[in-house]
Amino acid sequence: MKKIYVGNLPWSTTDQELRDLFAAHGNVHSATVVTDRETGRSRGFGFVEMEASAAKEAISRLNGKEMGSRQLRVNEAQERPRRTGGGGGGAGPRW
Repeated sequence: MKKIYVGNLPWSTTDQELRDLFAAHGNVHSATVVTDRETGRSRGFGFVEMEASAAKEAISRLNGKEMGSRQLRVNEAQERPRRTGGGGGGAGPRW
């Protein structure tokens, strides 16, 4: 299973529209448009998961394609670096 990043989505894009766009290139396991936690509005990008062979074809065919007058950026998703620490300023205890 490959995870694909899809950027520069039109603000109105739904999960189903994203799924339908990629379904023409293979079986889509999941499709999610990322939304802002506070407003619930689209952040203009999303992720699609599909089989590796279908993902490769979808990336090559959809990268640069226009959707709603916006040029999509489609590539293999990169793992986010793990966050370390957790606030506190790092100064240690003050005695």
